[in-house]
Amino acid sequence: MALSNTTLGMLIATLNATSILIAMPVIFRGIQIDPLDPANFNYLLWLLMGYMVVSAVLVVTAGRIGDMVGRARVYNLGFAIFTVAAIGLSLVWSHGATGALELIVLRMVQAVGGAMMMSSSAAILTDAFPASQRGLALGINMIAAMAGSFLGLVIGGLLAGINWRLVFLINVPIGVIGTIWGFARLREVGTRTPGSIDWLGNVTFAAGLAMVLVGVTSGIQPYGGSPMGWTNPFVIGMIGGGILVLTAFVVIESRVAEPMFHLDLFKIRAFAAGNVASLLGAVARGGLQFMLVIWLQGIWLPLHGYDYTQTPLWAGIYMLPLTFGFVVAGPISGMLSDRYGARPFATGGMLLAALSFGLLLLLPADFSFPVFALLIFINGVSMGLFASPNTAAIMNSVPSRYRGVASGIRVTFTNVGMPISIGLFFTLMILGLTSTVPPALYGGLVQSGVPSPLAHRLAGLPPISYLFASFLGYNPLRTLLGPAFNQLPPAGAARLTGPTFFPSLIAGPFKHGLVLVLGFSIVASLVAAAASALRGGRYIHEEL
Repeated sequence: MALSNTTLGMLIATLNATSILIAMPVIFRGIQIDPLDPANFNYLLWLLMGYMVVSAVLVVTAGRIGDMVGRARVYNLGFAIFTVAAIGLSLVWSHGATGALELIVLRMVQAVGGAMMMSSSAAILTDAFPASQRGLALGINMIAAMAGSFLGLVIGGLLAGINWRLVFLINVPIGVIGTIWGFARLREVGTRTPGSIDWLGNVTFAAGLAMVLVGVTSGIQPYGGSPMGWTNPFVIGMIGGGILVLTAFVVIESRVAEPMFHLDLFKIRAFAAGNVASLLGAVARGGLQFMLVIWLQGIWLPLHGYDYTQTPLWAGIYMLPLTFGFVVAGPISGMLSDRYGARPFATGGMLLAALSFGLLLLLPADFSFPVFALLIFINGVSMGLFASPNTAAIMNSVPSRYRGVASGIRVTFTNVGMPISIGLFFTLMILGLTSTVPPALYGGLVQSGVPSPLAHRLAGLPPISYLFASFLGYNPLRTLLGPAFNQLPPAGAARLTGPTFFPSLIAGPFKHGLVLVLGFSIVASLVAAAASALRGGRYIHEEL
């Protein structure tokens, strides 16, 4: 019962997270707002990133509360909150900026429920299963999470073509079933540790982490004449101030009687090494999905005859080998790690990830799909080898009374790694595009009949504009030209919006940026492998 309910919870949470990526253009058209208008860029970014930020901030607190009042109770309440928010999202009533804000706020409410589910699911499984079966159980649980993330790409594309509200509504029956099932059948078998909430620690942790993540998220937005916002005083102040607040949080946690973030857990080598490896693994791969989707949607699929309106759906389909790799490796590595320990599988997974990133570097921008499919399948296998053994090792290493907060810390490390990775990946990619795309774009526009002043302005747009255009399934140049498109000579208009001009324009610069991105992923994966290797042999905390 514990495995089936938490697996359902992981499936709905990840399916929800990725289906919205594909449906974004339809959602914004439904509330009558242009996601590519610079004035609306914040709405787009926070609808994507707001969920990650809120869940990362709250997950440790939710885990601590689960230790105090019961993990099943917190998990079930989280499932209910998640479902109620999904109902609200499907019924958003306003249009324009107000409608966008309603969606963002409801997504953040949904993230509260998601944080409660994520913080408790691994702890519930650790309570329910003996140590000899935890790796297998967590492997199955993570397969559902991985499968949901890619099924969401396909389902979101299909449902968005009917009505944007269905993208949120599809979560409701699953959420209702899971909530009722959980309250009716999920039993509390873990150890409860009554205590008081460390309010000062909670506030400083939430404030500091939120400031850092808001700063990182804002850093990839254009600022002034710069294509990115890393020189924006607001970004510098948020990141610097967040680090100071987090430093104060560490001091507070070392002095309070009942801390929220049990720093003593990091004295357990298996726990500390596993979380460091988890953070680095998330940083290595977190933004990669975005890069692969842009690679497919902005370059490969148009070059192979796919219309931009169809590229989001087909990108999800063409990335399924990544899911298959995870599905194959996840339960097998989890089962074997129950017997032989996590170190060989988690370390080997990160080394294989570094190899797969290196092989992806060798592909041309217009690659052969069977080769691409093989390489992302290997990357999926590497994640499957790493994820469930690493999670099982972390959860096995802590006393039972701290499993909720330990699970929250584990999820926090992963959730923090994701937005940091996305910020780093987009920064590196934009650096690669900024130096070469503008002159080539200007020349191509002028040759196609675009007036020189307009061509100069479009060539000077931040690369994030056309990256997000292709990511959302818009023809970038047709969208950026706007009304001026209708004044172009027919031959020039056909050339600019044909299947080869834009993909060929950005293919070389994109590949240059991808070298930086994948090079960073290789280094992060190798350091994660080293951290994993330092975790020691198989270790299970025995209660006295």
